Amino acid sequence: MSTQIGDYALLSDCQSAALVGRNGSVDWWCAPRFDSRSCFARILDESAGHWAIHPAAEFESQRSYVTDAMVLRTDFHTADGTVRLTDALLLSADPHSHGHHLGRGSPHVLTRLIEGLSGTVEMRLESCPRLEYGLTTPGLRQAPGSIDTVGGPDRLRLTTMKPWQIGDDGCASLDLAVEAGQSYSFALIHCDGMTGADPEAVDIPEAIDATITGWRSWSELHRGYRGFAAQEVRRSALVLQALTFQPTGAIVAAPTTSLPEIVGGASNWDYRYGWLRDSSITLKALWIAACPDEAERYFRWMALASGSGGEEHVQIMFGLQGERDLSEHRLEHLRGHQGSRPVRVGNDAWKQRQLDVLGEVLEAAWILREQLDFDDLTTRFLWRLADDAAQSWQLPDSGLWEGREGQRHYTNSKLMCWVALDRACRLATHLRASSRLRSWGKARDEIAAAIMEHGWDDEAGAFTGAFGSHHLDAAVLLMPLVGFLPASDPRFRRTMDTVQRELGDDGLLQRWTGAEEGAFVICSYWLAECLALAGEVDRAREVFDRVGARANDVGLLSEQVDTASGQLLSNFPQTFSHAGLINAAWAIEQATSDQGTRDRKDAPWAGSPIG
Repeated sequence: MSTQIGDYALLSDCQSAALVGRNGSVDWWCAPRFDSRSCFARILDESAGHWAIHPAAEFESQRSYVTDAMVLRTDFHTADGTVRLTDALLLSADPHSHGHHLGRGSPHVLTRLIEGLSGTVEMRLESCPRLEYGLTTPGLRQAPGSIDTVGGPDRLRLTTMKPWQIGDDGCASLDLAVEAGQSYSFALIHCDGMTGADPEAVDIPEAIDATITGWRSWSELHRGYRGFAAQEVRRSALVLQALTFQPTGAIVAAPTTSLPEIVGGASNWDYRYGWLRDSSITLKALWIAACPDEAERYFRWMALASGSGGEEHVQIMFGLQGERDLSEHRLEHLRGHQGSRPVRVGNDAWKQRQLDVLGEVLEAAWILREQLDFDDLTTRFLWRLADDAAQSWQLPDSGLWEGREGQRHYTNSKLMCWVALDRACRLATHLRASSRLRSWGKARDEIAAAIMEHGWDDEAGAFTGAFGSHHLDAAVLLMPLVGFLPASDPRFRRTMDTVQRELGDDGLLQRWTGAEEGAFVICSYWLAECLALAGEVDRAREVFDRVGARANDVGLLSEQVDTASGQLLSNFPQTFSHAGLINAAWAIEQATSDQGTRDRKDAPWAGSPIG
């Protein structure tokens, strides 16, 4: 069993996701959506289901993604020979779309192709479906060419070229001797357990080739960035696409739930939803990676999900089709990843007041202003956010990091309210909001004055995490990134130095003073951006490289990193982390030359600092 988060690679059909370990075991798969109940969940409990394919004898493995595709190849090397395993969640892209509509109408089929490369290798295959997060052990019914699950809310059909052994434990197993030149293919097809029709047969090698073609067609359309760390940016852009729920354009924060921030700890959350907070950072990354259609669809999803309002505060996150009620409950029967309990489904953060999202969304609208359709729905949505910022900025909230210990006057929340009103003023013509311009501008200036007076702490020698607090928070690094202060401002330079000294470890930053967790990946990328803006390009590259070195062997990043062991922590892979990588790479590229792939002065989010 893969025991560490970094042992996994991501498979996606742009509607759901699976995680497969270095050892060839699929230990997580939710279908038909990212947030569906799982079919395999061994990553959360040894008994919660898996589908393993690996040599029976001792082996070493090497793996990589097929170029420009989210299709995984793992080579198993044994004393007797080498076998290649190719894994994919199939796409069913419109053949006439040339990659524009990747993953729409995906068939929810997990395919695995074994090919002998040299010698003869004895392979061991084991399929143990455990439906509904391991609550249901279905029966297995074998017929010529297939094995069906019987019972439970989902139905799985495993297509096979050979008969398997069915055990009393609800597992099926198969031993294969694979010679050089031989190949064996398998498909696991998901459908509704009660009413679904019999699934159609799949030509697996042909379907895998079509899936590779689909990914590569999408990649070919999105090659606008050719600057610093181009390969890493391209992989991260693919990850963002893989985490996009194509039917609506929503982007999940991560495809997993309850992977721990601290191994053995209780900070285990469900990230399989779309956060409004992620919008400006992710949209900026999509713009850099030349993915404008994806950015616009993501924004449209936010506007449609938020609707006309009427609530006490703007909801900060939604389900993939705009669902509002994401009530949280615990799966007490699961032991959690490496004993990290509780395992949670749902996320009660949907009830919190988080003022920073107001600025994130209006910043996103500013980024997209040249291509966004400012129709009645969009303008009402943005008016509401700006009015909320003007009226609510003096209130305490739960903050960027969604603390559950109570509300405070977080500096970053005030900063993002300033962003909301600054961008609303800049967008006043688009929003047909000249009548609001004076009140929005007045509130914006009041917020700026409050931040400068109450956000700065002489004792800390820095802008701190909350008004009246001595504690540091890496979120203040956003100040120059949103144009509030230049990176060269003396107060900000002192803040940046203090944050690096007090929260840093080998270039990796924790979120706040005294945090009992790993380093937070995007905070380090924010630091790299700030250093680049301050002209410290060599130091920015050093920080960027130190963070990138913590990615796993196929280039994936989680939310956090254990600085002592290098182990990846928390939900995985993380949208925030990969968007942060793209944005930091672009900042370094711009700081390196007068003319990079895109000119900073023409960047859609560029604006004058307040001075």
